[in-house]
Amino acid sequence: MILKDIIERLNLKCLNEANLDAEVSGAYSSDLLSDVMGNARSGQVWITMQTHKNVTAIASLKDIPAVIIVRNGEPDADMLEHAKEEDICILVSSEPTFQVCGKLYELIK
Repeated sequence: MILKDIIERLNLKCLNEANLDAEVSGAYSSDLLSDVMGNARSGQVWITMQTHKNVTAIASLKDIPAVIIVRNGEPDADMLEHAKEEDICILVSSEPTFQVCGKLYELIK
């Protein structure tokens, strides 16, 4: 599924328009950075409540096209700037992690 379709279908707020045509193969949900480094795969979106620059550093390292921040989290200015530099789409959902994961699973399965 294409990222822009996920954004539209899940009613996500897009904070920077990057990778909108990226093919999304799945998702990884974790708030533990080392867990994402060890287990997330290229082409997945990352679902987290973390809002600091280290998130985009790991997303870039793992070739993750987008990060979904749950519960209306507000990313740090450093995170947004780094996301723009690394071409990583930052998205925000008002819903908690469980709901975002379930809805995204239904879209991608």
